[in-house]
Amino acid sequence: MAARVLDDLGCYLLAGAGADNPATLLDEARRAEELGLGTAFISERWNVKEAASLTGAACAVTERIQIATAATNHNTRHPLITASWATTMHRLSGGRFTLGIGRGIAAVYSGFGIPSVTTAQMEDFAAVMRRLWNGEVIVGHDGPIGQYQVLFLDRDFRENIRLALVAFGPKTLALGGRAFDDVILHTYFTPETLRRAVTTVKRAAEEAGRDPESVRVWSCLATVGDHLPEDVRLKKTVARLATYLQGYGDLLVRTNDWDPAVLTRFREDPVVLSVPGGIDHKATPDQIEHIATLIPDEWLEPAATGSPRQCAARVRDELGYGADAVIMHGSTPDELAPVVDAYRR
Repeated sequence: MAARVLDDLGCYLLAGAGADNPATLLDEARRAEELGLGTAFISERWNVKEAASLTGAACAVTERIQIATAATNHNTRHPLITASWATTMHRLSGGRFTLGIGRGIAAVYSGFGIPSVTTAQMEDFAAVMRRLWNGEVIVGHDGPIGQYQVLFLDRDFRENIRLALVAFGPKTLALGGRAFDDVILHTYFTPETLRRAVTTVKRAAEEAGRDPESVRVWSCLATVGDHLPEDVRLKKTVARLATYLQGYGDLLVRTNDWDPAVLTRFREDPVVLSVPGGIDHKATPDQIEHIATLIPDEWLEPAATGSPRQCAARVRDELGYGADAVIMHGSTPDELAPVVDAYRR
């Protein structure tokens, strides 16, 4: 007998920086569906986590679960390529695909010679996608995403494809409320930050003449139970948060109203400076143990930890804080199984 679907729960496939063998995603997708999770999310990395390939694979080995990108970037593919990919996935999966985009990290884009993503571009992109999916011929487009003489897929298209936005700051959150179907928040948002983010999204939806309840806000909650070995837990909590602090610590600290002096000490620490890349992917266990001493307990509190029952209760807390659904982040479906069982009970 199939497990009752938990539409308010999701997880990431190949969570984190990725795996050496992307085929691991196939088993994870099957297991997520077996557990009854509502949505499986796939983030894109420029290594072996190319989003179009992985979403196709995930949809091919599942029958019911929603498959969503969270996120890819709108400016790394021509808009017709992205629109065609989304339409293909939508039809192949029987309507189970969500195209999710995000802003990305400006420093990374700069290094690779790719212009930074703006809020105006993402709003323009969303509007163009919806027009293409509804059979429009767009002539002479001149907007934030660029100038195009003609954009066109098929006059017969009437595709109802969900659009998601990974959002952090207030401008992006408001955009999610105005123009997207799902808004996906960041991990390690405090309860106060979560409440504020949800309010921003829903208010923007209402001001745009949309039903606020039609925009689903996902909390992204690190979920790492104590049924996992301690070194694994440290990698999925301390090392993961440390990696965020490496990439966009100022934004996360400002958003949560944390002490910026702590971030400065973290960045200046010799062990942190010695790690050749993302801490969650490159640091040794000894280095991670040291880095744990640099991060205050309160910064790690916005997570589901402890016994599976305690993790499940913490997931439910996120719904109480205003989230419409929760992504249990950082653990594989197998690792989440005891938490999902406790959640059901």
